Amino acid sequence: MQHSSGKLAASCLLPQVIRSPAYLFSFRPLSILFGSRNRKPCKRFGVLPRACWEEQSLSFSSLIFGRRLANREHEDKKIGWIEAVPAMGLDGLGSSSYGPEAALTILIPLGAVGLFYLGPIMACIVALLAILYFSYRQTLAAYPTSGGAYVVAKENLGEHPSLVAAAALMIDYVLNVAVGVSAGVGALVSAIPSLHPYILPLCLGIVLIVMVANLRGTGEAGWLFALPTYLFIACFLGVIGYGVLRIAMEADPLPVVSPPPLEPPSAAVSLWLLMHAFASGCTAMTGVEAVSNGVGSFRQPVVRNAYATLTIIVVVLGLLLGGIATIATSFDIGAMDQMKEGYQSVLSQVIGAVSGYNAFYYVAMTSLLCILCLSANTSFVGFPRVCRMVAADGYLPKAFAQPGRRLVFTAGIVFLSGSAGLLLAAFGGITEKLIPLFAIGAFLTFTVSQAGMVVHWRRQSRNVPFKLAMNAAGTVATGLALIVILVAKFAEGAWITLVAVPMTIVLLKTIKSYYTSLEQELREPGPITIEDVEPPTVLVVTEQWNRLSERAIKYALTISPDVVAVHLIRLGGPEMDDDEKLLREKWRAEVEEPVAAKGLQPPRLMLIPAPYRQLHEPLLRLVEKLDLDSPERKVTVLIPEIIKEGWLQKLLHMNRAGRLRARLLRFGGPRLTVATVPWRLSQGVLT
Repeated sequence: MQHSSGKLAASCLLPQVIRSPAYLFSFRPLSILFGSRNRKPCKRFGVLPRACWEEQSLSFSSLIFGRRLANREHEDKKIGWIEAVPAMGLDGLGSSSYGPEAALTILIPLGAVGLFYLGPIMACIVALLAILYFSYRQTLAAYPTSGGAYVVAKENLGEHPSLVAAAALMIDYVLNVAVGVSAGVGALVSAIPSLHPYILPLCLGIVLIVMVANLRGTGEAGWLFALPTYLFIACFLGVIGYGVLRIAMEADPLPVVSPPPLEPPSAAVSLWLLMHAFASGCTAMTGVEAVSNGVGSFRQPVVRNAYATLTIIVVVLGLLLGGIATIATSFDIGAMDQMKEGYQSVLSQVIGAVSGYNAFYYVAMTSLLCILCLSANTSFVGFPRVCRMVAADGYLPKAFAQPGRRLVFTAGIVFLSGSAGLLLAAFGGITEKLIPLFAIGAFLTFTVSQAGMVVHWRRQSRNVPFKLAMNAAGTVATGLALIVILVAKFAEGAWITLVAVPMTIVLLKTIKSYYTSLEQELREPGPITIEDVEPPTVLVVTEQWNRLSERAIKYALTISPDVVAVHLIRLGGPEMDDDEKLLREKWRAEVEEPVAAKGLQPPRLMLIPAPYRQLHEPLLRLVEKLDLDSPERKVTVLIPEIIKEGWLQKLLHMNRAGRLRARLLRFGGPRLTVATVPWRLSQGVLT
């Protein structure tokens, strides 16, 4: 029931549509429940009923990723500290499992003697963590909208240090996803040893799940991960608290379940070995910078929410590191080889020694598994935002700066997932193989960021000695730690990261150079010049004389009086000669004579030989000839094309128009313009 104005009343239309069998056997009724709220009835329904209805309906992508969000809903997607701890703190919290274990792995040659040095090593790491905490509080106060290392370095240190920070951050975020997920699967294998052969498929599946959750938005990911995050904090702070209480009350507490015996000593204590253990243990500090990188995600009051999030993450992480070292030392818990059957992670041994393998053990290990697997979420929050800032400055493709359907930076999320998946596949999903590459990017970022803050406070007119001293201490501490990590891990694979950072910087500068050249070529031309404005020669590609060709010819006549219809002919045979003769007669009677009767210049028909059945080559030769004959006139090629909507329509057509357009755009000169004249099929045609 269509009104004279061409619009259809929604109140009259919807009851008829709902009774339609096609509606009842589709996903569309679910759009009432998912993703179509806050949308007004479509006034264009009478003009484009199919397109308009699809805008209102629920697609498969809406089921997976949620409804498409409008720009005005951006503020609604920002988060407070309760959601931010799971969204940004999983990396830091999860690293409490593989950081101490990485240090214990290096101390294995010392046997039981190595446990004596675990406490001092963890104490140094916790002290460094405290310095970073107070340093990053200064950063959050100075940069409440975007306090990442890239922004701080760009504003205070210049282009090249900012690119170093960006490259280090991006590489570290990719490594964080790989290490976190592989450690999570390691925890799962500890609890269920039968899953050991499926380590890599499990890793890749978890990356996919976290990617989909983040494509739905930071807030949704934060709430989705909130339960396992806070359950993990409660379980392991409870275990550590109970274990420390036992140690304090019992002179020599016995483990409920004895950990595997430590290996006999096979090496002597050396400064190099202790430096190596410290460097590996520093992987527990990755993720501290996530709050400053993601500060733009917080709702008001931004700084207060950022402070609360950072404080919770650092305090819980510090308690976990100190508690794990204390319990491991008291109960003789060491690291095991993850590649061997019967592997038990350090935290699995901690729970078994303190409380045994009971129901609580499986609850705690489940929360640990979730935290480790989902610790990649910190990278999924920080990496796309870093890429957005870098892309906004022209160092990455513009797609990284464009929000997707859920107002998240889809390109960054997908790129991060693919890179981490490739890294996991390359190293078989084994944490020990990935650890040597890890933490270098994080500490390089720490150092550059803190150095930038030192310059920032020195530029301030008011006297800020405490803040300057705090960031200076952070610069020195993280710089020294970076040197130790580089020296200790260089031969084990750290050199790969050292090579990857400058290669990434070269790539970023290459992209920037391209955008700079493009901007110079497309710069403002000044006042418009109209001396060279002349109707072009319009070439209309025709396959046969039909309504599609008619529409293209009629449109061409509105552009220029000089219209040429180009028809492909295959040489040879009397049948082809008869077809050409028939086409010319039809063209004269149905095109040239009616157009001339209207006082217009009739379009010409040009038959082009194409013995190899490819139209673009003879068409390009024709364009070249026209350029030589009339260098002052430009050429426009109109390509009629049927719009294929359903998969069956796409299957039944050869897409010759699309291929021709692509070839002309690739090989045509600067004076050639290519345009499409679309023909939309009626609703009765099979879709």
